[in-house]
Amino acid sequence: MSGRIEVSRSLPPATMAARLLNELGEHARETHPEECCGLLTGSAPGRYDRVHRCRNDMTKLHLQDPTNFPRDGRMAFHMSEVDYLRVQKDADQLGEVVTAVYHSHTDAGAYFSELDQAFACQPAFPFPDAHHIVVSVVEGLLKQTAVFQRAEASPGFEGRLLVSEAP
Repeated sequence: MSGRIEVSRSLPPATMAARLLNELGEHARETHPEECCGLLTGSAPGRYDRVHRCRNDMTKLHLQDPTNFPRDGRMAFHMSEVDYLRVQKDADQLGEVVTAVYHSHTDAGAYFSELDQAFACQPAFPFPDAHHIVVSVVEGLLKQTAVFQRAEASPGFEGRLLVSEAP
């Protein structure tokens, strides 16, 4: 990985239902100044049908073991395993799949950081085909939302602005 990935202005924006986009923004604002995290599920890969909030356990882990977890919830997220396993089980029962992992950046832009990329590329990552959505919250206000997905032409990821679907 060679640095963070920004939104590509040459790619058309991706779309999401306004109610879901609003739910992501609301979650990010509620948890500010800490990062939020969660999953989206859908009836097929690439579809976003439902938002599932998950707990960010990073501050708890940091307080228990600052050597192995040097960042707290203001700088990183560590999705609760109990929460994501519950979402995955519920999705399986409904015939859905996890289509995206989301989290927020607090007082920073909507980019895919080196840490985000490392998280998405680790061999044990439970959702290798999922998109990654980053919600930017600056001073408690929603700034921008972006989606990052594996690039077809090259290894790595590409980012697009994420906007509401036209009514």
